[in-house]
Amino acid sequence: MQEATSPQRRTAEANKAFFARVKRLDLIAKWVISTVGILIIISVIGILFLIAEVALPLFLPADASEHARFSIQSPSASDTLAVGVDEYLETGFVLDKTGKWSFYRFDKGELIKEKQSSAPDNPNAHLKKATLYGNLIYNLEWDDGSVTVEQATLSPKFTEFGRVMEHDVVQLVAIPANREPLESVVRIFDGEEGKNITNVQLMPGNTLRIFQQGVTVDFLGNEEAEEFSSTITDNIPGEINHLVLDNAGQHLYASTVNGYLLHWDLRELGDPQTFPPVKAFADSRTITALGLIFGDTSIIVGDSTGLVTTWFSAPVEAQSNTKKLKLIHELSKHSSPVVGILASLRDKSIMSLDEKGTIMLSHMTSERQLLDLTMGEPLKSLNASARGNGVVALDNKNNVMLWSVDNPHPEISWQALFGKVWYEGYFEPEYVWQSSSASDDFEPKLSLMPLIFGSFKGTFYALIFAVPLALLGAIYTSQFAKDTFRHTIKPAVEVMAAMPSVIIGFLAALWLAPILEGQVVTFFLSLVILPIALLVFVGVWWKLRETDFAKQTERGFEFALMVPFVVLTVVIAAFLAPGVESTFFGGDFRQWLFQEAGSRYDQRNSIIIAFGLGFMVVPIIFTISDDALSNVPSALKAASLALGASRWQTVWRIVIPSASPGIFAAIIIGFGRAVGETMVVLMATGNTPIMDWSMFNGMRTLSANIAVELPEAPVHGTLYRILFLSAVVLFLITFVLNTLAELIRHRLRKKYGQL
Repeated sequence: MQEATSPQRRTAEANKAFFARVKRLDLIAKWVISTVGILIIISVIGILFLIAEVALPLFLPADASEHARFSIQSPSASDTLAVGVDEYLETGFVLDKTGKWSFYRFDKGELIKEKQSSAPDNPNAHLKKATLYGNLIYNLEWDDGSVTVEQATLSPKFTEFGRVMEHDVVQLVAIPANREPLESVVRIFDGEEGKNITNVQLMPGNTLRIFQQGVTVDFLGNEEAEEFSSTITDNIPGEINHLVLDNAGQHLYASTVNGYLLHWDLRELGDPQTFPPVKAFADSRTITALGLIFGDTSIIVGDSTGLVTTWFSAPVEAQSNTKKLKLIHELSKHSSPVVGILASLRDKSIMSLDEKGTIMLSHMTSERQLLDLTMGEPLKSLNASARGNGVVALDNKNNVMLWSVDNPHPEISWQALFGKVWYEGYFEPEYVWQSSSASDDFEPKLSLMPLIFGSFKGTFYALIFAVPLALLGAIYTSQFAKDTFRHTIKPAVEVMAAMPSVIIGFLAALWLAPILEGQVVTFFLSLVILPIALLVFVGVWWKLRETDFAKQTERGFEFALMVPFVVLTVVIAAFLAPGVESTFFGGDFRQWLFQEAGSRYDQRNSIIIAFGLGFMVVPIIFTISDDALSNVPSALKAASLALGASRWQTVWRIVIPSASPGIFAAIIIGFGRAVGETMVVLMATGNTPIMDWSMFNGMRTLSANIAVELPEAPVHGTLYRILFLSAVVLFLITFVLNTLAELIRHRLRKKYGQL
């Protein structure tokens, strides 16, 4: 008995050890797979946070810290008019009413140099007003009625001992006294044909006198000057209190004490064009400050209620040449009247100063209030460095205060990125992406909405092509075709997924696009004829399917008879296309499309994307759908057939609903593949960021935009960080859609009991 039970015991112990080892290995595999899965999830989340970290500074507020402070100790300190600082925030100047420029080292408050300016013919004249425009260029109005334009130069010079700042004052133009105006504005503009000087004087009696001098230089270098003068007295609805002239001396703006804005076009020398006055505010509040924003297109208006607004000449209606000043943006709201406005020399940022000494920094386009500096007492003068990295102010106690400012991304806000923005020159607010331009006064337009729209548009057209083709192919191979055919065709389709996207993009852009452009009518005619022809084929086949030949062919090879039928249909469409184009479209479909439908036909359009991007998505949707359809329990199909249902009824009523979770997952995975594709949409579209569902034009997607813009984006610049934000948006789109798809898939599994 001992001998009989010993082998059994050894077998039992061996089995026990074997199962224990299997259990141990299963546990190890479980922990390894779980650990790797968790690490993958952590890695993906880590990548998201890494990308988001680069984009986060876009939304941080501006920061300012006191850099220097000192008190001016000079006999004329109480008569100071202006203050300025260099771009290194090391030295600067103070200008007083005697015309003396005093240059200081700001960190120590030490006087470095003094330079005296004077009126053209009167050394004893005093300054009554100094108006800043441009880079440290001042319009100086003297009490004898003369005016000069002078520029303070704070230029770095690099020697063997390091950087040394050179300080000087250059007089650019002098206008002698000619009666005593209430206000006089001078602008100098060096154009391609010569120098133009414009002088606008506000005289007593609310009269404007305009003097214009045009200096042209011939090919021998000889100068020829022409002088023009004009007077404006009409169509002025109130007492003028502020004048602003653009840097080119071509547009004059004025405001009145009863709240009107006035605009004149001075490009026709001696014949100014007057635009209708615009009442800025219904309550007739006084406009207390007026200025021009960088680019000289928009004007800044500060009023007695403390509100800062921007205006520009916009078309009265779409496609109209008639323009009028319109309120575009409302910016800072001070607690007291605005007394000073300073525009940035680099972007559309604006500094405004109120009576109480509060400085607010805003950006016109983003409508974002970036900084708020409260001095606690009124200020006499305000200025900023050329790079916008410093703000200098002079108070009534003759204290000079300098702040260092960090304001890297003023043009960015949630509204600017995802909302409609009213840009300069546009008829109405729009979504626009335009990151660069050849113009120096260009305003970046960085809305992500055209890119998000383009991503969905390209994916939509790709899925229109791919989903029916892939699903019908999967249904045919899994439910109707013979196993030998299925085992041949499925690997062949899966191999398509390995084709490089750059090859597909190359073929779509350089081979397919020109062919389709020449045969566009044939293409659309095929879309009309082919469904009708297929219905005829099905009707004929239905009559012939009882023959022995049809019964043999019907076992998985029906498509073989359909292929030549489809080819014949396309040939017929190509034969009929010239006649159809001549009869219905005047012989030129693309011209008819532009004239009658207002849509331009681009060679690289959404139809090309449908073929190119859809070709890449087909293998994914086909493979996953085929697996889902093949995994439907055969018992369900057998039960349906046993109850008298046909094969197609079984597929439609039993197989497809049971496989719907897998089919839905296949479509969503295909969507994710399409929405993140780069090379095909980069090569096969015009990469135009427009928001139009038309199939005849292209788009720009988030992924393609990153590929296009990133090589040219300065590291840590605004565009650079926005491209990283685009990657975050793309990640969130796929994450949200996949999450919703998973929830829907689970509901389908629960409803249809997919195993």
